[in-house]
Amino acid sequence: MLPFHQAVADDFTDVNQLIIDQLHSNVGLVENIGHYLVEAGGKRLRPLLALLTANALNYPKTGKTQHLDLAAIIEFIHTATLLHDDVVDTSDMRRGRLTANAKWGNAPSVLVGDFLYSRAFQMMVAIGDMQIMHILAETTNIISEGEVQQLVNAKNPDISEDVYFEVIRKKTGVLFEAACETAAVLAGATDDQRKALRAYGHHLGLAFQLVDDALDYEGDAEALGKNVGDDLAEGKPTLPLIFAMREASDDNQALIAQAIRDGDLGKLNEVVRIVKECGALTYTADCARRHVDQAIEQLRVLEDSKYRQAMTELAEFAIGRNH
Repeated sequence: MLPFHQAVADDFTDVNQLIIDQLHSNVGLVENIGHYLVEAGGKRLRPLLALLTANALNYPKTGKTQHLDLAAIIEFIHTATLLHDDVVDTSDMRRGRLTANAKWGNAPSVLVGDFLYSRAFQMMVAIGDMQIMHILAETTNIISEGEVQQLVNAKNPDISEDVYFEVIRKKTGVLFEAACETAAVLAGATDDQRKALRAYGHHLGLAFQLVDDALDYEGDAEALGKNVGDDLAEGKPTLPLIFAMREASDDNQALIAQAIRDGDLGKLNEVVRIVKECGALTYTADCARRHVDQAIEQLRVLEDSKYRQAMTELAEFAIGRNH
């Protein structure tokens, strides 16, 4: 457990149990895949955000525990997107283990992803707050749109930086936003608090994705729990490549463009050399740093507490990690 988890350690334990309880199904394969995903662990940052936000706004003092349900809902939505992502990307490794599609096949992975989505919406109905349902319905729609947009952009070396940020906001940032905003709604936050906390999630989500995209060219496969170069193999024009396409020499730009079109890992070492030499990784890290600073700035709407401090530490972790 990372240090910023400690502030809500008891809640986190309860959420983990709730996730296991809510995976029940009369179909054994659903439970098998569900438990396999839960056992894989991960940082569980999105449900953590819901717990920290609710606690920072003194929600548990009301004696209610719906923030636990909300955290589980957020995790189910996230896990469903991962199941579908891995099928679309034909990934075979995540968190250092075989992906569900590599272990059971594409069809079970997609269908269990659908099960997790529908279970999340069953739990939303039980919470009974139309604002929360509206936010999360909008969120899942935007995530799906982002997935399609990323698929369309694959193997296109001419993607702009603006389009890149639009896609990562849809694919990653929006669920971070929703985790914070729905918890704020649940806790009865003011409009200013709700807006600021959504912005905190937005900037934090973008920072995490930026660092992930940089790590694909400088990370360690064992620490990452996936193969280095996966983005290039899928022809994803992420920010390090977009910057290199803008700043590198004509010959190097042409090499990167061809590697993106072909999804050619045979050029990975050359691409890594180019993105490092032209400053693409530094540029990406600087962008992530700016988003972290903006995220932390939003926390001024919260009173000082161990939960606010944990949210600050979480933001700093976003750019100091190697996985």
